[in-house]
Amino acid sequence: MLTRRALIALPLLAACGRRRKGAGFRGYAFVANRDGQSIAAVDLEVLAVARHIPVGGSPTQMVTAPSRPSVYALTSSNGTLHEISIDHLSFTRKLMIASSAIRMEMAPDDSAIYVLAREPQALIKVRLDSFTVDWKLPLPEEPVDFTVAPEQEHAAPAAAVTFRSGVRLVDLAQRTLGNQAAAGDFGPVRFLADAKTMVAANRGQNQLALFDVASGQLISNLPLSVRPDYLCFNSDGGQLFVTGEGMDAVVVVFPYHTPVVAGTILAGHVPGTMAASRQYIFVANPQSANVSIIEVASRKMIAAVSVGNEPACITITPDDQYALVLNRVSGDISVLRVGAITRNRDRRASLLTVIPVGASPVSAVVRAV
Repeated sequence: MLTRRALIALPLLAACGRRRKGAGFRGYAFVANRDGQSIAAVDLEVLAVARHIPVGGSPTQMVTAPSRPSVYALTSSNGTLHEISIDHLSFTRKLMIASSAIRMEMAPDDSAIYVLAREPQALIKVRLDSFTVDWKLPLPEEPVDFTVAPEQEHAAPAAAVTFRSGVRLVDLAQRTLGNQAAAGDFGPVRFLADAKTMVAANRGQNQLALFDVASGQLISNLPLSVRPDYLCFNSDGGQLFVTGEGMDAVVVVFPYHTPVVAGTILAGHVPGTMAASRQYIFVANPQSANVSIIEVASRKMIAAVSVGNEPACITITPDDQYALVLNRVSGDISVLRVGAITRNRDRRASLLTVIPVGASPVSAVVRAV
């Protein structure tokens, strides 16, 4: 009897030859193709697209809930959430939440998705069991970014929302918006793993502002040599890496106890988005079509690898085997084998393969099967 995965793989086998038993990661990368208005399901065991799943609109973000057999796509321009079955690689449900949205984030317990909407200006909770809007919290102005705090025992569920005028904490249980914690042109925002500290990027002042979540009070402002456009924690959360306009470098911050800037690493040309494996930080350089690789332990750039045109997003597989680089302009994924990265004299790394996925890939999630 043929299994579902075998049926899906049949056309791939005809095109690519015999399936490599035991090779690769047993699962899929679900890739949002913004201009292709579809989700590409990439079989990471054979390193090829298994199916293109059309959605109504231009998908801009993917999220996943590990305890559910689905992944979710957001089409920001029409404010719609789409559910895709991992078992069948097909669209299952959709829900229009707003006229337009900015981004979404999964609840820590996988029970809901929170969506930051532009029109109306609101934070919206969607229950996944019923696939309905649970509540909407109006916001005083157009938001920029948000994040949900990790779940902690004896702590109320919290979120944080940034604006071009400041940053505010949100009590998710009470559905209330706190007073402005600080004024400024804020961008990305994150919580530390213990959920006791919030880190917000003050782009107007080139600073990281750290706040005590319980009191909402400012702990410190850390001046940076770059505008904090992108934030990335290493895998254990002990180091925070920052890139942005102002310098071809990555700034390393120790965010716990007494927050401090630990150093600055020269890394490529106009570095942008980042992703972390257990050993490395991968930094996309869209203008030079390559990825810089920083060793977390030594905080040194050890290699660079040429990828496709305009790398826009990097995703690491759960087993730490592959780094998947989504190239927006060339419409493909550059696959790096993490275990093959080594220090070498010319500081170069090589690709495993390149997979065409569709028009303008901008976000991806990976699920094992």
